[in-house]
Amino acid sequence: MSQQQTVFRFPTRNAFEDLATFQEDIPTPASHEVLIKVRAISINSRDTQVATSNYPFYIKDNVIPGSDAAGDIVEVGDAVRGFAKGDRVVVSFDNTRLYGPANDVISGQGGGVDGVMAQYIARSASAVVKIPAGSPQSYSELASLVCTGVTAWNSLYGNNPLIAGQSVLVQGTGGTSMTALVLAKAAGATTIVTSSSDEKLKVVKELFNPDYCINYTKTPDWASEAVKLTGGKGVDHILEIGGVGTIEQSIAAIAQGGVISIIGYLAKYDPARVPNVLLLALGKEAVLRGIQIGPKCMLDDLVTLVSRQKLRFQIEKEYAFTRDDIVAAYNDLASGKHIGKICITVE
Repeated sequence: MSQQQTVFRFPTRNAFEDLATFQEDIPTPASHEVLIKVRAISINSRDTQVATSNYPFYIKDNVIPGSDAAGDIVEVGDAVRGFAKGDRVVVSFDNTRLYGPANDVISGQGGGVDGVMAQYIARSASAVVKIPAGSPQSYSELASLVCTGVTAWNSLYGNNPLIAGQSVLVQGTGGTSMTALVLAKAAGATTIVTSSSDEKLKVVKELFNPDYCINYTKTPDWASEAVKLTGGKGVDHILEIGGVGTIEQSIAAIAQGGVISIIGYLAKYDPARVPNVLLLALGKEAVLRGIQIGPKCMLDDLVTLVSRQKLRFQIEKEYAFTRDDIVAAYNDLASGKHIGKICITVE
């Protein structure tokens, strides 16, 4: 094996094109670590924000981007048990967060610490999850579980767990929403998807078969429609992607005592018309819960479920592990035209 590898970093973070290629030593795993040959990297909206200095939390200088990796173990530290060369694995988003709430918001890979945009990464075995033999998912599908998968799982099961027969509404057709849709359907929930595009909703219907779709451009008061579709009760779980721009409708749509998982904050809004979220939430006795991915124990549970039920996930497009392809992947993600996940495959 060559002692050098290709690694990508952001020496400056003004544009996607600032991404730079480096040749660096392949890391030597410590006694408690495993060395992983990266096979696929899933990118997220967070990655585009990091690349353009729009991420609202601390980013280390000259950061290696990317938080979501799946690959094969090629070397095992002498103190590691339970892993062997050749195991397919995924790596937790925050290597220090094994269970419970995060200690901070800077320990996630590709942000406050270096990420996974490299051919090889060494990680503590405690932060790695082995994929059971026979799991049908591709490396790209497995990589997508790390951030969007755990975020969706945390939203549905991290507080008041989803119960079969309840309802779940997801906003948009991005990776987290589509992953949550797959998980909600696997749990027997009634599912609702919102989007501004009839074309996207048609594709989502063909790929995932949600129970209902709402075009929020044609139906601006989509909350009333969601309440109607749930027999007047309201939605039990909502994945809030838009933030201030959509939270008023989400609270109007939520059932009494329902859970709104606050994941994103990108919808446009008029600062002069910010809703009184506290009063609205009080009226619904709703749980408004911020989600920062989730701990490694949730990744364990998620991997177990998708392996046993052989769940598959939508990969919109895979790009090669070159500087130009990765920049193209970032631009593709930023365009918002995708359904599901955009990934990088590593030879």
